[in-house]
Amino acid sequence: MSKSTSTPIKTDWLLKAKRRAAVLLLLAAGLALVASFEQLHGWLIEILSRAEPIIRSKPVLGMSIFILFAAASAMLAFVSSALIIPVGVYVWGEATSILLLWIGWMLGGICSYIISRYLGRPVVKALSSGLALERYENRISHQAPFALVLLFQVALPSELPGYLLGLVRYPFWRYLGALALAELPYAVMDIYFGASFIERRMYRLAGLAIAMAAFSGWAIYWLHRSVPEKRSRPQS
Repeated sequence: MSKSTSTPIKTDWLLKAKRRAAVLLLLAAGLALVASFEQLHGWLIEILSRAEPIIRSKPVLGMSIFILFAAASAMLAFVSSALIIPVGVYVWGEATSILLLWIGWMLGGICSYIISRYLGRPVVKALSSGLALERYENRISHQAPFALVLLFQVALPSELPGYLLGLVRYPFWRYLGALALAELPYAVMDIYFGASFIERRMYRLAGLAIAMAAFSGWAIYWLHRSVPEKRSRPQS
C-alpha cells in the first residue's frame, strides 16, 4: 500500500478509536455525575427496588425479556443494552446478569448472521448501516482467518459483524466461536460498569471506563494493522 493511500485510512481508524473512547468516557462522566447527586441516584434506586418484586414474581419471563432486549441491542444500532443492565444487576446480581447479557448478545449475533445469509442484502440494509457493511465487506472473505474474524467482532459495533459475516458466508460455527469469545469480556465489563453505578463506586466506574476505552481502541488499532487490502466489490 502506498503512503498516499495508507495515511487517510490510518487517520480514519485513529478517529474511530478516539471517538469511541470519547463516548465511553463521556458516558462514565455522565453516570458519575448522576451518582454524585444522592437524591437523583436514590430516586433511580427506588424505581429498581419497586421493579424487583415484580420481576422476581415471574423469573422466567423477566429473564426472557432481558435476554430478548439484549439480543435486539446486538442487532439494531438504536437499541442499547445500557437500559436493562442496571435492572439485571439489581435483581439478579453480577454473575447471573453477565450470563444473561452474554446469552442475549449471542442470540442477537446468531439472528443477524442468519438474516444476512438467508434473506440477503436488501433486508440487511434496512436493519443496519449499508455503507458500513459495503466498506467492511470488501475487506473480508469467507476464507478469512479466525483471528481476523475475532478482531472484527471485537472492534466493530456489535450490530455489524453478524450481518457482515453472514453476507460473505463465513462458516457458521467459526463465527459462533468468535462471537462467544468477543462478547464475553464486553459483557463482564458492562455489567461491572452498571454495578459500579448502582453502588456509587466512582473509582471503579472511572477505571472500568478507561479499561473499556483502551480495550476498544486496541481492537480498532489492531484491526487496522491486520485488515487485508481492499478487494473489488463482490457481484450481487
